[in-house]
Parts: sequence; structure tokens; C-alpha cells
Amino acid sequence: MSSSIAKSARIHKLAVVEDGAVIGENVIVGPFCHVGPKVVLHDNVHLLTNAVVSGRTTIGKGTKIFPMAVVGGDPQSVHHGGEETTLDVGENCTIREGVTMNTGTADFGGKTIVGNNNLFLANSHVAHDCRVGNNVIMSNNVMLAGHVVVEDRAILGGGCAVHQFTRIGRQAFVGGLSAASYDVIPYGMLNGNPGVLSGLNIVGMTRAGIDRAVIHRVRRAYKSIFEGEGSIRDNAAAIREEYADCKEVVEILDFIAADSDRALSSPNRGKS
Repeated sequence: MSSSIAKSARIHKLAVVEDGAVIGENVIVGPFCHVGPKVVLHDNVHLLTNAVVSGRTTIGKGTKIFPMAVVGGDPQSVHHGGEETTLDVGENCTIREGVTMNTGTADFGGKTIVGNNNLFLANSHVAHDCRVGNNVIMSNNVMLAGHVVVEDRAILGGGCAVHQFTRIGRQAFVGGLSAASYDVIPYGMLNGNPGVLSGLNIVGMTRAGIDRAVIHRVRRAYKSIFEGEGSIRDNAAAIREEYADCKEVVEILDFIAADSDRALSSPNRGKS
């Protein structure tokens, strides 16, 4: 199968674009890049020198991939038997030097999905079957294990590690060098190894334009959930009616109530 390459694409003579690849308008492929035969690069994608895009991988419009990144490699799983699985990367992402992203595994649907407008700093890793939302920042050397879910606008500090099947809620913050072994609620802040929930991401909420009065309500709900006498889930259920008109609190309550393979991070879990 021959490649489909738009006339406006600029492919360096020292790059390798294998037969079958689909290259959109105004795509730039720099020297020593390698684009596999089942790769789709949508319009305005830019691959700098020595970037590799392989596997059945789709890269969304305007995404920029820096040198030595390897996007679409096989899943790093002993259960992978060579099945054809996929990686979908959204629009306007920045994928810096040495980043690795793997395709999914057949036993779990075979898809790794990355949303739009995300920033992946140098040497960060997105493992098989992860789901990364939109406007996420992963700092240098962040490691996502398999099946991790990172919701919109979450920020992961440098060198943090996220255990497999863990959920990181929307607009949560995980501090540098932290170990996220359990789910982190939306707007939560996790620090330490083992990671301990240390409050709310007030700075992030303020920057997102959330009204101060709303932030105060979320803080009160947080205290009721994590400092009440009952279990976290019972406390959360008990305040649902009181906070039914506050979408931020409801988002936290829904996250807590949802089924998960991991327990919930809390101010006490992980402390000796």
C-alpha cells in the first residue's frame, strides 16, 4: 500500500516515511524521523529531528513531537502477544524530548487515548491503555503505569509515578516525586511517597476562574468527606443533597461513588 502524502507536506530527504502512512496538509517531518506504515499524521503536525511515530497511531492536528520521542511503541506488558492495537493522540499537543507513549493491549480494548492541548515534558511516559484528557500537564519524568485515567486539566509534577488503574481527577495536582497509588479526587492535591491527600488545589481552582464562594463550599465539603466520623463514601453520600447545586462538589461525590480498581487517596492513607 502506497503512502498518502499531501502536496503541502514537507518531508526531509533523510526522513523515512514507510509505505501506507497518511500525511496531512502542511505536515513537517524532520531529518532522521521514522514514520511507520500505519501512522496517520493530521494537518500541521510537526516532527522534529529523530522523532519516531510507529504502530497504528493517529496524531491530531497541530501536535508537535520533539527529538527522541517514541510515540506508538508496543505496550510494555508481558501479556502483549503482538496484537495490533492503537494509540490516538489529540490536537495541539506538545510532546517533548524522549517522551514515550504506547499502544493499548488486546485484553483491555486495545486503545490508548490522549486528548487535546496537552503538554508532555521530557522523558514522561504514557503506558498502555491509559486515558489522558484535555489540557493536562505532565512534567519531566512523570510515569503513568498501564490503565491510568488522567482527567482534564490535571497537573502532574516532575518525577511522580502513578500506579496502574489509578484515576487522577479533573484539575487535581500531584506533587513532584510523589507516588500516586490510589485515586485522587477532582481538585485534590497529592504529595509524598506514599502519596497523601493534602487538601485541595486552590491555586488551580482560582486560575480556572472558579468563584471564591464556590471554593469555600468545596472546602467545607472536603472537610465533611475526609474529617467526618463515617467512611469516606458514607460521608460523601450523606452530603449529596446539601451540595446538589454545586457542580464542583457533585463532581467529587460522583468520582468517589464510581467503581474503581483502586482505593481513594485520603489525608490519612499512606501515613505511618
